[in-house]
Amino acid sequence: MQIALFQPDIPRNTGTILRLCACLDVAAHIIEPAGFTTSDRRFRRAGMDYLDEVTLMRHDSWTKFEQWRHARGCRLILFTTRGATPYLDFRYQASDILLFGRETAGVTDEVTAATDARLVIPIKPSLRSLNVAMAAAIAVGEALRQTGQQEKS
Repeated sequence: MQIALFQPDIPRNTGTILRLCACLDVAAHIIEPAGFTTSDRRFRRAGMDYLDEVTLMRHDSWTKFEQWRHARGCRLILFTTRGATPYLDFRYQASDILLFGRETAGVTDEVTAATDARLVIPIKPSLRSLNVAMAAAIAVGEALRQTGQQEKS
């Protein structure tokens, strides 16, 4: 299981997601351009000392990420408020990459078209969306539960 962040623009959210990845032993990808540098103090503070424990790959562009993904045969699962399938109704695979869009703009139409599935985390209809770090935690928790990747030996 892996998490990919498409052009993240809020350093605290990205740091929090990378901390989540470190704790759950889930690889992370940042698809550039990001809206901050890795030296940003808010990013470092949110990730704390966990940032050295995460397997992190940075991709210079969407195109380079897609080349990397296709070479490995991984499915790309987009979490979006416009998703058609509730995340609990989806059957995850251990090699899936869970994709989360830019906090302020989501993903482009090109990115949406390239995904293998578009999932939604249902929320109260009168509200817009969850915080991206919260959505990532909910999504990866279910994906790991289904695939048994967090079972202790």
